[in-house]
Amino acid sequence: MVKLENMKNISLSDSVINLDHGDPTAYEEYWRKICDRCTVTIRGCDLMSYFSDVNSMCWFLEPELAEAIKELHDAIGNAATEDRYIVVGTGSTQLCQAAVHALSSLAGTQPVSVVAAAPYYSTYVEETTYVRSGMYKWEGDAWGFDKKGPYIELVTSPNNPDGTIRETVVNRPDDDEGKVIHDFAYYWPHYTPITRRQDHDIMLFTFSKITGHAGSRIGWALVKDKEVAKKMVEYIIVNSIGVSKESQIRTAKILKVLKETCKSETENFFQYGHEMMKNRWEKLRGVVKESNVFSLPKYPEAYCNFFGKTLGSYPAFAWLGTKEETDLVNELRRHKVMSRAGERCGSDKKHVRVSMLSREDVFNVFVERLANMKLIKSIDL
Repeated sequence: MVKLENMKNISLSDSVINLDHGDPTAYEEYWRKICDRCTVTIRGCDLMSYFSDVNSMCWFLEPELAEAIKELHDAIGNAATEDRYIVVGTGSTQLCQAAVHALSSLAGTQPVSVVAAAPYYSTYVEETTYVRSGMYKWEGDAWGFDKKGPYIELVTSPNNPDGTIRETVVNRPDDDEGKVIHDFAYYWPHYTPITRRQDHDIMLFTFSKITGHAGSRIGWALVKDKEVAKKMVEYIIVNSIGVSKESQIRTAKILKVLKETCKSETENFFQYGHEMMKNRWEKLRGVVKESNVFSLPKYPEAYCNFFGKTLGSYPAFAWLGTKEETDLVNELRRHKVMSRAGERCGSDKKHVRVSMLSREDVFNVFVERLANMKLIKSIDL
């Protein structure tokens, strides 16, 4: 029997637990211990102008945030920053929209097809269909895409929702009309081994999934092409006239603390996060193994350049499946667990996405309820 420790009273209650969203509250304990080192004081007369750096293309990017971003990527070794433009956004969601807009506006023919390999991040569908733009059109699963003309492929690696390492799928080497946006929200050493320094035309990152500070709403893009970067900046100016300076200053401070402590034996956030995620995945895999009903992906080990040893992957989301013919999202709902339906991710009703980033007591409740579940088979009438 799997031993489930540290259960709190919530496990005995009738509370609904929401693991549909990816609210990253799992890291609160770490930041509570060093919160004084991350304190930022902003006076009433500070940060009043729209402008941060009038000589920069992205004039609303705070210089100290740009410096902190470069230093952290250099310390972790997960992305190239030299000879690139940094575009800051209100989370990577806004940046993805800005990148799709920029690439589409520079294409010779419109609408530009937008695709992602299933299972894909469900919000990509909403981002590309909500405003009903005539510049681009969501075309769904990249695995079956064979339409001629310009296209944009969204590649998330590690993938959300299934945690796999992804490359492009469409692959038309002689087609200059194909563009790629790489989303590396989870390419950090507490989730996956850092096997190489990524070097692509457009790379997206988000503060929320690195540290858990989702409320600050900060993301950044590393962009090679000047015209693409300019179009992305134009989009953000029209959309929100820049990005909150208060959030940028807070993000810069915390990223600097990450960089300063990333080699520490006692304060290394990435070591803390890695151990926590590993522990959670071991608990979940134990329950899944004993159930003989559920399934989870298996991830190969790889050498991590940051930690200097071979490690496994412990993704931010669990791609939970069932061997039974059942509607898993509704089965979990019967047990008061909210999850994201696989059908929203271009998959099927036998799969769901479950956040692994909740607070510890909520995660333990989920594991306990999963261990006690008995599935009802779906009957197609």
